[in-house]
Amino acid sequence: MSFGDPNNPYGQPPQGQPGYGQPQGQPQGQPGYGYPQQAPQGVPPQQGYGYPAAPPVSPYGGYPQGPAKMPGLMTAARVIMFILSGLQILIAIIAGIALGAASSASDSDAAGALAGLGFAVVVLLLVIAGLGIFLAVKFSTGGTAIRVLTIIYASLMILGAIGNFTSGQATGAAGGVISLALGGIILASMVGPQASAWFNRPRF
Repeated sequence: MSFGDPNNPYGQPPQGQPGYGQPQGQPQGQPGYGYPQQAPQGVPPQQGYGYPAAPPVSPYGGYPQGPAKMPGLMTAARVIMFILSGLQILIAIIAGIALGAASSASDSDAAGALAGLGFAVVVLLLVIAGLGIFLAVKFSTGGTAIRVLTIIYASLMILGAIGNFTSGQATGAAGGVISLALGGIILASMVGPQASAWFNRPRF
């Protein structure tokens, strides 16, 4: 009995003939065409060929992320600026009322000149108080310009404290000590590396 015998029902099919159960015109062992191939269960379907997609790139570049919370020293300086500005507004109001009463009680030219100088000081106090409030509010959203203006604000405050020392009065010296200490805290909070990282952080 020969395996190549066409009359043998158990023999191998001749070469070139399709195997049992295989459609005509399709090579043995090859998958069929015309139908989508399904992946085995538990294997996720492939989306395509090639390398996996790279993660999205930020359009703003690779800037380092700044601190998420305002540093403690800067928070203290911000609170100090709010308190100082409130006190300056209160002093300006009291001084304005006193100057108004004094100018109405006296008709001399010297009293009028002093009253005018006093009102100028009151206006200056209000301007400084408004600047302090504006800078303190902008600590959370401002950039380098707010930092520079705050440094100038603290420097002027320190100069004013030194001027109080030279006045020779006890109240002026006490106010100079307080102003010098508070101005030094504000200035120190603005020149450190934490302030640089905070005000230079990216804002989207």
